[in-house]
Amino acid sequence: MCLAIPGKLMSIEGTDPMERTGKVSFGGIIKEVNLAYVPEAKIGDYLITHVGFALSIVDEEEANEIFTYLKEMEECAEAEENERAIHG
Repeated sequence: MCLAIPGKLMSIEGTDPMERTGKVSFGGIIKEVNLAYVPEAKIGDYLITHVGFALSIVDEEEANEIFTYLKEMEECAEAEENERAIHG
């Protein structure tokens, strides 16, 4: 399963809208992302990204909501794994 996840745009490189890229922080992990689909993006914006492309801009509140859901999914997966370890 592939997910598009939010990250915070830290820097922008390039001026050509089709070749513009940005450094995006995903919980402290910095990745280079293509910004062609979000030419209006600016430093500090939260971007929904998938396979190296920023797809849309979301506000900080929505990004935090997504982070909460992802954390809950991780906790559920850990609980299921622990349950299997206990009960075989």
